[in-house]
Amino acid sequence: MLRRILPRLVRFPSPANHHVAGRSFSKAIDSSRVPVLQDEELEESFVRGSGPGGQAVAKTNNKVVLTHKPTGIVVQCHTTRSLFENRREARKILIAKLDQLYNGEQSVAAQQQRIEQKKQTESARRKQKLQAKKKAWKEREFGSGPEHE
Repeated sequence: MLRRILPRLVRFPSPANHHVAGRSFSKAIDSSRVPVLQDEELEESFVRGSGPGGQAVAKTNNKVVLTHKPTGIVVQCHTTRSLFENRREARKILIAKLDQLYNGEQSVAAQQQRIEQKKQTESARRKQKLQAKKKAWKEREFGSGPEHE
């Protein structure tokens, strides 16, 4: 009996550095410097929320107020009616604020902003290049001058 040997599919991780039109830029975000929250550094309280939602909002303590004791940063979160989701979201916001405070230009948000800026710059450059090619083609095909118009 013959056995078929199927080629194995090898999946490579996406490269951290991408090479785009003569320029390379890093898409990898260094998250190794992101601060880790310690429970003893946090003061967490749950208060009644306000705003639209009626009784479901007015009578439940689902607004989360997180205070980071060493820095004094206070984060409030009342985006959903779920206390657990609000806790998770408040911690994410606090980590982002601490990352910005401690790491500045090396924070995750700053790195993402730089990558997005590079993408926009590259896109604008490509668009200008394409417009220049179209203009050159039109001039070549139809000529440029008052006698052709």
